[in-house]
Amino acid sequence: MAKIVSINPSNPQPRLIAQAVEILQQGGVICYPTDTMYGIGCDIFNQKAVKRVYQIKRRPKNKPFTFMCASLTNISHYGHVGNTAYRLMRKNLPGPYTFVLSGTKLVPKIMLTKQKTVGIRVPDHPVCLAIIEALENPLLNTSATIEDEEQSITNSYDVDELFGKQVDLIIDSGEIVPQPSTVISLLTDQPEILRVGKGDTEPFL
Repeated sequence: MAKIVSINPSNPQPRLIAQAVEILQQGGVICYPTDTMYGIGCDIFNQKAVKRVYQIKRRPKNKPFTFMCASLTNISHYGHVGNTAYRLMRKNLPGPYTFVLSGTKLVPKIMLTKQKTVGIRVPDHPVCLAIIEALENPLLNTSATIEDEEQSITNSYDVDELFGKQVDLIIDSGEIVPQPSTVISLLTDQPEILRVGKGDTEPFL
């Protein structure tokens, strides 16, 4: 059974963040809050943990997960960022956006699409950012829902009911009204909105 830990959503307790990071470093899988919904994740460099998330989500192997970085500087290690992309991301991050970029050699193969692209986020949520910063690696990001099934997961109790027996830690940071991120391709100088979700699309039109 997963351990449930309450972490203050606006002022995360470092001791509890350290607990979550230790679990991730040991190859664990956690459920955590983001600025769009509760997510499931692990260290992207731990292949066993990534495979576990595939099983938990019942997701086909040809659909790579997105991941989250702590900052724009961090993003540029894992995605090729052109001038236009840099300008747009600098103005809109952290925020509820997933950016599609060409992946760099640092990205594990299991996280790349066939086209060698990646989806990367910098979430606007103190708990999430604190975990990524302390982990010093990107965090795999997928919604705490079952693939192709409609559920409204708004709190840690819902998450526990669905995934409590399959993950190692659930972080409770209160209610989150779930709304997916807006997905924007920055593979060329002309941004392309692939999915409209949370967040203003105006800057990318």
